[in-house]
Amino acid sequence: MQVPYGLWPSPLTPQSLSQETRLREIAWDSDGHTLVWVEGRSGHGVLVCAQAWEGASRDLTAELSVRARVGYGGGDMTTALGHVYFISGGRIYRQPLQPGEALPLTPAFGDAASPKLSPNGEWVLFVHTYEDTDCLAIVDSKGQRWPQKLVSGDDFYMQPTWHPSGQQIAWVSWNVPLMPWDGTRLSLGTLEWTANGPILSKQEHIAGGEETAIFQPEFSPDGRYLAYISDANGWSNLYLYDLQSQEHRPLVLDEAELGLPAWQQGMRTFAWHPNGSIIFYTRNSQGFMQLWQVNIHDGKREPLSNLQEYTHWSQITVSTQGYLAGIASGPRTPPRIVVYDPRVGRAQVRAFSSTETVPPDLLTIPQAISWQTKGGDMVHGLLYLPTKRFSSSGKPPLTVLVHGGPTSQATARYSSQAQFFATRGYAVLDVNYRGSTGYGRAYRNKLREQWGIYDVDDAVSGAEHLAQKGLVDPSKMVIMGGSAGGYTVLQTLIRYPGVFKAGICLYGVTNLFTLAADTHKFERRYLDLLIGPLPETGQRYRERSPIFNADRIRDPVAIFQGEEDRVVPMSQAETIVKALQRNGIPHEYHLYPGEGHGWRKAETIRAFYEAVLRFLKQYVLFA
Repeated sequence: MQVPYGLWPSPLTPQSLSQETRLREIAWDSDGHTLVWVEGRSGHGVLVCAQAWEGASRDLTAELSVRARVGYGGGDMTTALGHVYFISGGRIYRQPLQPGEALPLTPAFGDAASPKLSPNGEWVLFVHTYEDTDCLAIVDSKGQRWPQKLVSGDDFYMQPTWHPSGQQIAWVSWNVPLMPWDGTRLSLGTLEWTANGPILSKQEHIAGGEETAIFQPEFSPDGRYLAYISDANGWSNLYLYDLQSQEHRPLVLDEAELGLPAWQQGMRTFAWHPNGSIIFYTRNSQGFMQLWQVNIHDGKREPLSNLQEYTHWSQITVSTQGYLAGIASGPRTPPRIVVYDPRVGRAQVRAFSSTETVPPDLLTIPQAISWQTKGGDMVHGLLYLPTKRFSSSGKPPLTVLVHGGPTSQATARYSSQAQFFATRGYAVLDVNYRGSTGYGRAYRNKLREQWGIYDVDDAVSGAEHLAQKGLVDPSKMVIMGGSAGGYTVLQTLIRYPGVFKAGICLYGVTNLFTLAADTHKFERRYLDLLIGPLPETGQRYRERSPIFNADRIRDPVAIFQGEEDRVVPMSQAETIVKALQRNGIPHEYHLYPGEGHGWRKAETIRAFYEAVLRFLKQYVLFA
């Protein structure tokens, strides 16, 4: 007897998914051979150290959990001169790569991120936030002095970096209501050394503005150039600033994305070769990412060889020996720490995020697809069809995944969520609705004042497009998303009842008024651009808040929420649950203690996927 679609016994079980390790930050020590990275193990961040090509890895931290918490986090650590500088509990710690204890450098107030050691090893530059005031600060690398504020005045700071001489720094900053992908400023600062330490004697704004976003400034090894990503031409491309001539020039102009929306501190998409002539960078086209290199002198660029298995890269970094490392994955390859020698095209895995016991041919490879909206715009996404092993008679059910952000992108990385459904016989559509990153600034800006409209329309039209092509069963479609994606799920059930058999909402926004008032500083004015400013557009907030339209929901919905979520507080979920109860709509509510905006604990991940499977069987497959 053939197994029906959606009920195949999958090798990706809730238990196996709960055991996956999250690979985060990665950095080379100054010796050019020692690699350090951060592993997220069931909510605990652990520093791990290994040599580039051989030998066993070793944990550096045990009691202290490594994690920065400025905004959405990131910028957890850096490594140089035989020590690692990392964040735990908001403080900066210094720990030797050889056996030894961690030494706190900063006091326990506020939160720190993105520590950067000066070239002479004496000072640590970092981002700091305290009582909603952000700045760039500096502390001596031995923790003998009180930290000093170095740069302040803007609402947010990100990606500080040192000039090789130690006499200059560069950074990115911006002010509300803009987000870091809307408009930021690249600044260059000159330091003056006093008996009490360095002070900023000169500050220049050299690139960016309210309609141009700057990302990841990096000085060349010889100090001649400052490389950075800018979307001034409509795509996030690579530029050089000559510190001698004070001239800017584009290095890579391409209708592809070389940068990322800076949702977190410490994000990187390019790195200098130590010879100062080559820059390695990631090139994202239609959600598929490759590693390329460009010669800064003649502009020649080409993809790196022998890396076809990997279609997504993050946190790339290059050692003083010219070895490249990054976190790499592909549709059938879970994230790995990969070291690559560009001279011979040799790649080697130094760490795995999972056991990789699932045969690759059981996993599906997504295809980039596009479809047209009723208004004539083209919309993009990634389509996962179940492999032949998980096929049945008839047409498969469909899971529409809606990414968060909403300024984010579904890419061809390893998606355990998409594969979880595809290996059970579902088709999966990962929607990159208008407003998503990855298709140029104009496409991303289409969502301005249209959130709750375009994202919803695009999710629905994508599902209908697949149904019209005969690829899915239109009577068995479910929509699922988290955060901003959870908001889209609820809005879809309100505006298009009956299109989907059910919705799955993870920590989704339900009340735009309270979100504007209660969310964390990073996104406090984000809705000015997505919906409109208050109080002028208050009626629009009411019209697009699910809580004020919950009486229109007719389809079953499962709500999942973290009890300690600071981005979308628990009250957002509980108000919509009360409305569903009042209206007698079939629903489930799962609240996870100790979790924030996303799941980190193994037991939570396991319980979540088990609940999803039960919900889908009851309300989609057997409804």
